[in-house]
Amino acid sequence: MSLSFRDYTGEAIAEVVEDLARLRIAVFRDWPYLYDGDLDYERGYLGRYARGDSILVAAFDGERMVGASTGMPLSDHADDFADAFSSQNIDFKDVFYCAESVLLSEFRGQGAGHAFFDRREAHAKRLGFTFSTFCSVVRPLDHPKRLDHYQPLDPFWRKRGYAPLEGVIARFDWRDIGDDSQTEKPLQFWMKRL
Repeated sequence: MSLSFRDYTGEAIAEVVEDLARLRIAVFRDWPYLYDGDLDYERGYLGRYARGDSILVAAFDGERMVGASTGMPLSDHADDFADAFSSQNIDFKDVFYCAESVLLSEFRGQGAGHAFFDRREAHAKRLGFTFSTFCSVVRPLDHPKRLDHYQPLDPFWRKRGYAPLEGVIARFDWRDIGDDSQTEKPLQFWMKRL
């Protein structure tokens, strides 16, 4: 299996929102997200990316999208992340937000993670951003639904130059698989200078 990658920016992202929505739901069902999502929510959320300076890096096996990674200026998420960054002296206009990366498990270990970050960071540099950031879901290591074979991605992120921003935690609600209602989840921000 050899993956190919395509970049979509701004309004062109709308072309692949349906494929990306299905992919996110499939991949986020696994640890640590355990996300019980639906297509209507996904379409609305992902529609935010089909404009401006956003990017979607898609991984394909032939013509099938098997992975994807999104990004946009952090200022486009100001309402979502203002509280998390309130203790920091960071200007959102200097920061590019690398949002989710999703990849079907059978395609992992082929360099997609690096391609996702390389392409988003190159896009951010072209736009003149100084920093790149993302956030990771924080779950206790003894969580009952944690997969036995789960490998934390912290070493991968550190090799790419990212470090956690101490105390910079966003909080989002979503329904875990098998739950009746949404619960709050903490997300830890990581950042690097481009």
